[in-house]
Amino acid sequence: MSLSNSLGLLGRKVGMMRLFTDDGDAVPVTVVDVSNNRVTQVKTQENDGYVALQVTFGSRKASRVTKPEAGHLAKAGVEAGEIIQEFRVTAETAGKYAAGATVPATDVFAVGQKVDVQGTSIGKGYAGTIKRHNMSSQRASHGNSRSHNVPGSIGMAQDPGRVFPGKRMTGHLGDVTKTTQNLDVIRIDEARQLLLIKGAIPGSKGGFVTVRPAIKAKASKGAN
Repeated sequence: MSLSNSLGLLGRKVGMMRLFTDDGDAVPVTVVDVSNNRVTQVKTQENDGYVALQVTFGSRKASRVTKPEAGHLAKAGVEAGEIIQEFRVTAETAGKYAAGATVPATDVFAVGQKVDVQGTSIGKGYAGTIKRHNMSSQRASHGNSRSHNVPGSIGMAQDPGRVFPGKRMTGHLGDVTKTTQNLDVIRIDEARQLLLIKGAIPGSKGGFVTVRPAIKAKASKGAN
């Protein structure tokens, strides 16, 4: 099965903490709440032209749900969630779940597994080239009076007489979809449905994330 067609889970970034190994080493981890992932629809090749599981996470007031979406969720018999997403899966995986079923974390992930985490990065607002593109500042003195943090020249003279498209300049920084790949699952709290993932993941505390099996995970030595 292609890893790009693997079931994942939706969750919320709780925050970061650290765990200690038996040797006393500190391991930074991000806590992700993946509780109550509910299947809202099972898509099949016969009915929809492809196989997928539609999953929702979180809860939303009934007054905040549109009538078409409310009818769709009522048909599945699930509570309205804050986000809905589809995961392309194999027919075998889709056959394990029915609309209204809950997907526990241990059904999808295991300790030591590599995962990819996708989220929306923290918005930084309008930023200069030093912060946005890691450019160097200009001289602090020696005749430089008001050009310390400016980007400098952005083009050439009469030929070509224009600024090339894609020139790195000031602008909006952050608040874009980012994916951090090949992170290790350090621990799974089955009682509270929490994933403890090694390292940092995109987004701020309380932000929504998508956790999938890593698609670029290196196979272990000796594996076929």
